[in-house]
Amino acid sequence: MEPLYVGVTGINASDNPAPGTGVARSLKELQGLEIKTVGLAYDAMEPGIYMDWIIDRSYLIPYPKADHSAIMERLLYIKAQYGLDVVIPTLDSELPFYIKYRDELTQHGIATFLPTDAQYRLRSKEHLPDVAAQSGISAPKQATVSSYEELNKAIANIGLPLMIKGALYKAYYAHTQGEAMAYFGKIVAEWGYPVIAQAAVKGEEMNVIGVGDGHGNAPGLVAMKKMSITALGKVWTGVTVLHPELLAAARQFVAATKWQGAFEMECMVDGDDIYLIEINPRFPAWVYFATGVGVNLPQMLVQRALGQTPNTTSDYPAGKLFIRYTGEEICDLERFQNMVTLGESA
Repeated sequence: MEPLYVGVTGINASDNPAPGTGVARSLKELQGLEIKTVGLAYDAMEPGIYMDWIIDRSYLIPYPKADHSAIMERLLYIKAQYGLDVVIPTLDSELPFYIKYRDELTQHGIATFLPTDAQYRLRSKEHLPDVAAQSGISAPKQATVSSYEELNKAIANIGLPLMIKGALYKAYYAHTQGEAMAYFGKIVAEWGYPVIAQAAVKGEEMNVIGVGDGHGNAPGLVAMKKMSITALGKVWTGVTVLHPELLAAARQFVAATKWQGAFEMECMVDGDDIYLIEINPRFPAWVYFATGVGVNLPQMLVQRALGQTPNTTSDYPAGKLFIRYTGEEICDLERFQNMVTLGESA
């Protein structure tokens, strides 16, 4: 059987890990199918490049904001030079390119399985109340603001404390009006407008990860409770939970939106109350945790990308713990030099 070449982005396994290495690790554990993982990196220092046990070959690609033709040319080079049958983008910033040009990629023999453009827009924080209502749960009170005057009005309406969030990235907990204004300025300087002011709700942080098949079904779901997080907000320790209402909300979300591709629901659970905090339109950094407890979501996504009926299972045990750790990979400097000069690993 010929190997399947799967490109994975987001292989920056640092203190702020991206999902790519977890996706690649999941793919390397598939039974009955030889997967060649292709690391698609934006920087020669991304650790996944040097993790030979999960990434078979790596290439530098242009940043997401680069010209469409430059990105496409690079992907086609990789396909011709090594192989590229499927691409799994794992970063919010690159999804618009892959969504917009999915048909062109398909014509060149590169499959994807991604949300539609309408679904991608739906996951925006501004639409959170609507998505929560469709999912049968609640959403914190929030406002979309683009000035300090609007922020002051939002604080008066929502109250303190509250969360100050970027439209795509970053979130800060503000205890006072001064902190809220400072965080607002910080996010605008880094990511621009708009900014979301959102009520800080109490409860336990629980997330659901899954894949939607595009027809209203979720072939796989796993729920996890955060035990500890880093200063950058990444989960460091988590435990699987079997929370019927939370899992039902995820299924209802997929059914209502006919979600296509990977997703993560971030929620706060306070007794019987479930608040939707965020929808991520891709796998999170803890994606391998689901594989480790028996639900290989990257496998399901690849199967749908290839037009196959995915394996279906959401059967996993509660009380399984995962702990992230740091490590060191030792390799020859020549490999780094090849990435810098040639844009690919030897």
